[in-house]
Amino acid sequence: MQTEKKTEAQPKWTARQLATMALFIALGAILAFVAIPIFPPAAAFGITYDPANIPAIVGGLAFGPAAGLTIGVLSAVVRGILGSDIVGAIMNIVAVIGFVLPCATIYNKNRTTTQLVIGLVVGCLVSVALIIPANLVVWPYFFKIPFDVTVTFVVPLMLPFNLLKAGLNGVLSMVLYKSLKSLLEG
Repeated sequence: MQTEKKTEAQPKWTARQLATMALFIALGAILAFVAIPIFPPAAAFGITYDPANIPAIVGGLAFGPAAGLTIGVLSAVVRGILGSDIVGAIMNIVAVIGFVLPCATIYNKNRTTTQLVIGLVVGCLVSVALIIPANLVVWPYFFKIPFDVTVTFVVPLMLPFNLLKAGLNGVLSMVLYKSLKSLLEG
């Protein structure tokens, strides 16, 4: 008859990782208030670039997909509460799930520069693939813009803007992660 050994569950994240994640959540929430007009047609609609998802991407690369999602979702919720912007929070959550989950999953399987680049590209594409249909729901429902009108500006306006935003987030995340890697994982 075998006796079962009781083992204590190992913590998912160390205290250092949790502290870093908390800082990243705060940084993501603050960065959400940065509004940079990088795409003039979108800026005319008040749609500007913010680097809020970069801490979530970097956190996902350093500590895994669950950490990145936690950072991104909590940052979006904090920003939504502070800015009274539920729509922005929902859209950021969709974007962060689409980017961080595939990116961090791919990279964390085999932590090479090639996997990092592949993960960032896939994350960028999945994020945009999720955010475009989300725009088709959000604009008519929350902003009461008729669906047929929404469709006319989502592809020519939102598609290039979101590709540019996700691509910029990917490049900046890679640069930051590569420069902070030894500090984050040390």
